Amino acid sequence: MTPAQRALSLLVRREHSQLELRRKLVAKGVETEDADAAVERMTREGWQDDARFAASLARSRAGNGYGPLRIEAELAMHQLDSAQVAAAFEALDEDGEGDWQARACDLLARRYDGAALQADPALRRKAVDFLLRRGFGGEVAYAAVRRLREA
Repeated sequence: MTPAQRALSLLVRREHSQLELRRKLVAKGVETEDADAAVERMTREGWQDDARFAASLARSRAGNGYGPLRIEAELAMHQLDSAQVAAAFEALDEDGEGDWQARACDLLARRYDGAALQADPALRRKAVDFLLRRGFGGEVAYAAVRRLREA
C-alpha cells in the first residue's frame, strides 16, 4: 500500500488529526517525508480536516461524560489551534450538547444517590473530586453536587 492509501484506510475508520495521522503512518514504517506528503494530500482533498476532527473528538468525549477542561487538554495534545478548539465547543453548543452543568448533574445522578450525598459530607467531597477528575471546573462541580443534594 502507498502512504496515501494507508492514510486513507486510517481515515475511513474515524477522524484523525494531522499530527495523529503522521504518527500512525510513521509507526507503520512510512518514511517521514512520505507521511508528510500523504497527510498533506489527504488534507488538500478533504479526507482529513483538523476542525472536523476537533468537533468529533469533543462530541465523543462529552458524550462519554468528560468535562470541558479535559476535552480542551486532549485537543491541545493534538496541537490544534485555538480557533479549531473554539469551533469544536461552538459546535457542541449549537447541537445543544454544551450545557456542562446539566452534564455534570446527570453524571452524578447516575453515580450517586442524592439522599446519601445530603447525609455524608465525605461522599459530597468524593463526588466533587470525581467531577474535577473528569474535567469539570470547580464551580460546575460544586453546583452539581448542591443541585443533586437538594433534589
